[in-house]
Amino acid sequence: MSAPLLLTFNAGSSSIKIGVFSIVGGAAVRIGDGLIDLRRAPLRLHLDNCEQRVDIALESSITDDLHDAIDETLGWFAAHFPIDRLVSVGHRVVHGGDRFAGPVVLDDGTVAAIDALVPLAPLHQPQCLRLIRALRHLRPHLAQSASFDTAFHRTQTDTVRRFALPRALFDEGIKRYGFHGLSYRFVLGELAWQLPQFARGNIVAAHLGSGASLAAFEAGISRDSSMGFSTLDGIPMATRCGALDAGVVLHLIRQRGMSPADVEAMLYGRSGLLGVSGISADSRELLASTRPEAREALDLFAFRIAGEAARLATTLGGLDGLVFTAGIGEHQPEVRAAICARLAWLGIDLDAQANERNARVISSERSRIAVIVLPTDEEQIIADEAVALLHQDTTTR
Repeated sequence: MSAPLLLTFNAGSSSIKIGVFSIVGGAAVRIGDGLIDLRRAPLRLHLDNCEQRVDIALESSITDDLHDAIDETLGWFAAHFPIDRLVSVGHRVVHGGDRFAGPVVLDDGTVAAIDALVPLAPLHQPQCLRLIRALRHLRPHLAQSASFDTAFHRTQTDTVRRFALPRALFDEGIKRYGFHGLSYRFVLGELAWQLPQFARGNIVAAHLGSGASLAAFEAGISRDSSMGFSTLDGIPMATRCGALDAGVVLHLIRQRGMSPADVEAMLYGRSGLLGVSGISADSRELLASTRPEAREALDLFAFRIAGEAARLATTLGGLDGLVFTAGIGEHQPEVRAAICARLAWLGIDLDAQANERNARVISSERSRIAVIVLPTDEEQIIADEAVALLHQDTTTR
């Protein structure tokens, strides 16, 4: 009997990553990938079935319900994968609020609860909801599940999660949640497998991609993070501002006459590396540029990351390892070197050659703190959680 199939959907602001997994012996085994590039016109679908890569121009366009685009995408997947054996779809959902402490099966009630959290993640939450609803429309009998970025940080104490605001607001849900939990969960699992001597210690992990954050872990348990109430908080990102004095927002609205919607659009879409450089949101383009604005944006990026890493080390009461992951963290040695240079006072010393070749361990033998580069795989965590829920559902019938 052929193995059943599982798809994962990881919706971002500019792309949709799709993982294809075969369920073998109760485990999710990746057999391919897809990516819909939402920035291209026409839309582009990149498919990889582990034997060949194809690049397809989609005839459909982005609509409010995504029905046409997802239907066409599933059609192309069927030409390269045994979609007739598809039994489940798992989704990454950025914000789970206080409602969701782990993965859930999607039904009318859970979808409505996820929808109610849209104001907490206006850039990401609507995207995943569109996908969920499109697949419910196109494949109404298909099991779907949600995995939440915030769930992994539920182990943080109220002291860490609390803002210095009236207590009633905390009780109403205005608190620090933390994000990128699926990425951190995967990375910590890899660390425990590959370098267990460090996994048991105090670790700061830096997920550095278009969205970026840092988090502090004690023996694999989340204790603090740079992102708080929303995905705007913490360090500067590709187009997001990072931590910002709330007085700036008040000033822009009251003195500059900007509407809340205009401020939101600026903070999410025209700030960060793009805003400071005025050139690009892509750190690769900034590294290649000779313009001083590009260097200033990168210097600010490294400065804020190093400062946040030091703050998180304070939460932990010491630091044994610094882990870099995600696109920038895994592939850009210049950025890693700039961050670590600012943390040399902690005892970090890089092996320049190991850093240049993106080795797994890039700290020198003299370094008091291990510096590690590990790839992340959010789709694998989504798939693992979806399979666990699918198994739980079949055993409780």
